[in-house]
Amino acid sequence: MPSDPTTLGELKRSGYAPRSVRTELRENLIARMRAHQPLFEGIHGYEHTVIPALERAILSGHSINLLGLRGQAKTRMARSLVGLLDEKVPVVAGSEINDDPLVPISRYARDLIASRGDDTPISWLLREQRYTEKLATPDVTVADLIGDSDPIKAANLKLDYSDERVIHFGLVPRSHRGIFVINELPDLQPRIQVALFNILQEGDVQVRGFKLRLPLDIQFIFTANPEDYTNRGAIITPLKDRIQSQVLTHYPGSLDLGRRITEQEARSPAEQRGRIIVPDLMGELIERIAEEARSSEFVDQRSGVSARLTIGALESLRSAVERRALRSGEARAIARIADLQAVVPAIVGKIELVYEGEQEGPEKIAHHLIAMAVRNAFAAHYPDPGKLKRRKAINDSYAAIAAHFEGHSLDLLDEANEKEHAQALGSVPGLFDLVDRTDPGSSQEDRVLRAEFILHGLAEHSRIGRSGLVGATQFTDLFRSMFSEDDGDEADAADGSLDS
Repeated sequence: MPSDPTTLGELKRSGYAPRSVRTELRENLIARMRAHQPLFEGIHGYEHTVIPALERAILSGHSINLLGLRGQAKTRMARSLVGLLDEKVPVVAGSEINDDPLVPISRYARDLIASRGDDTPISWLLREQRYTEKLATPDVTVADLIGDSDPIKAANLKLDYSDERVIHFGLVPRSHRGIFVINELPDLQPRIQVALFNILQEGDVQVRGFKLRLPLDIQFIFTANPEDYTNRGAIITPLKDRIQSQVLTHYPGSLDLGRRITEQEARSPAEQRGRIIVPDLMGELIERIAEEARSSEFVDQRSGVSARLTIGALESLRSAVERRALRSGEARAIARIADLQAVVPAIVGKIELVYEGEQEGPEKIAHHLIAMAVRNAFAAHYPDPGKLKRRKAINDSYAAIAAHFEGHSLDLLDEANEKEHAQALGSVPGLFDLVDRTDPGSSQEDRVLRAEFILHGLAEHSRIGRSGLVGATQFTDLFRSMFSEDDGDEADAADGSLDS
C-alpha cells in the first residue's frame, strides 16, 4: 500500500482534491445511508425524531444547535459526528490552524509554500484530532475563542505588534477544517456570543485590529438547555438567527427504552454483574423513579431529570445487593424491593427541587419518588387494592393477606440471606399462592421478589402497614404502623402525599 504524500508535490500528483468539512460530512453521511449503516451507535429512542432532524441538517450543510434538558445525549451525539469525517486529511506541516496545502489561508502557510513550492512538507491530521469541544463558562474570553496578540511571540520573532504573525490563535481558528462544539451555549456571555456572528455568517474571523480575513471551514455544533432553565444567560437573538438548524432532544418515550439505555450505560464491574441478579421488575422500578421525578410537583421540571439518575441508581442497587452477599457469605444474591432505599444517594444529587420540595428536603422527596414508583408499578401489574376494598369485592385477592396482618407482623431483615428472606415471606398465609395465581410459571427467584412486591404494594395502597426499622422493614396492621415513631416518609407516601 503506498505511503501518504509527504510533500506538496507528491500531494498534487496523488490526485487529492480539497473539499469543505460540510461537504465531507454530507458525502460520508450519504455513503453511510446508502449502506444502511446507522448514524450513531448506542443512541436509542431517537430513530424517528432526533436522528432524522440531524441527518437533514447535515445534508443541508447547516450549523446545529442541540436543544434539550440535561442527560439527553446531546454531547454524545456531537462527539459521535467525528465518525463522519474522513479518516485523515493533509495539512501544511507546522501550521497552527491546519492549513489545507492546496488552499492555505494563514500567513505562515502561504509564506512557506511561496518559499519551498512543491517541497513544502505535508503532515496528516486524523479525524479524532479534528474535533474540538469547549464548555461555555462565564470566564471564557474572546481571546480564548478567537485569539489575541502574543507579546512573547513578538519578542521571540522580533516583530512589531502590527504584524499578524504575532497573533496567538484561539480555539476556533485552530479548529479550521474540523468540528467545533460549544456546550451549554447560553452560559456564554452575550458579548462573547457576539464574537461568533461573523464566523457563522461569513466563515471568517478578525483578531483585534489586524487587517486579515481567515475564511475558516468549520462545522459548528452547539448544545443548550431550554432558555428558561437557567437565569445565568440565554442565546442572544442575533446568534440564534445565525444557527441554521435547531434540533430538539427528549427523554425516552417508554420504560422499556429507558431500561435499555440504563443497562447499556451502567458501569458495574464484571465480577459484580456475575454474582448479582437484578430481575426485570427491579429494572422497571428504577426507570419509574425517574418517570415519577419528571412529573413530580416537587421537582423543577425546567431543569429536567437526567438519565444519569437511573444509571447511578442501578449501579447503587447492584452494589447494595453485592454488599449483602459479601456480608452473608453467599456466592450470588438477588435484588429486593427494600434495596431501593440504597439508591437514595443517587437520586438526591440529580434532581433540582422547587421551593416546596426544598422545604421537605431532598432525602424525603427521594423516598417519596421511590414510594410512588412502587405504588404505580403495582397498579400496572395487579388489581387496584384500594378499589377492591372500597367495593368490598367478593374476589378480593388481598383480603386474606391483609387479615393476617391484623394480628401479626413480619420483619424482613435487610441482611437476611436468600433462604431466610424466602422463609420469612413464606410465613404469610396465601402470599405465595397469590403470586402463583397471578404470575404462573415464575422462577423461584421471581416468586420471592413478587411476594415482597405485593407486600410493599399493599402498604402503598394502605391495605397493610409498613414501618422502617433499623436494619429491617416491618409489615403490620395499618393502624399500628400509623402510630409507629419510625414510619416516617413511607407512611406519608402511601397515599402519594407528603406532610406540609
